[in-house]
Amino acid sequence: MGRVMGIPGFILSALLLLEFGMVVFALVHALRQRPDAFPAVDKLTKPVWLAILVASLGALLLIRNPVNFLCLAAVIATGVYLADVRPKVDEVQRGPRW
Repeated sequence: MGRVMGIPGFILSALLLLEFGMVVFALVHALRQRPDAFPAVDKLTKPVWLAILVASLGALLLIRNPVNFLCLAAVIATGVYLADVRPKVDEVQRGPRW
């Protein structure tokens, strides 16, 4: 019985670790970008995205429950950055592809 109860805990711990890694990756990426790249692709400014990602990281570190409402909101905000903002910022800094 003890092993069965440990499986959900393991899954939740793995999920929290994945969420944490995703937010840290997005935060490091945002820190390394030029500030003028964000308005160039009609996205929020770099300080705004950094604030969103730092708040997301803080929510994950303080709550430590991967299915909590605030943690899910943090993951959604980070997902928006990674899926929408990151590719466009990378593209505008890289220039046209040949």
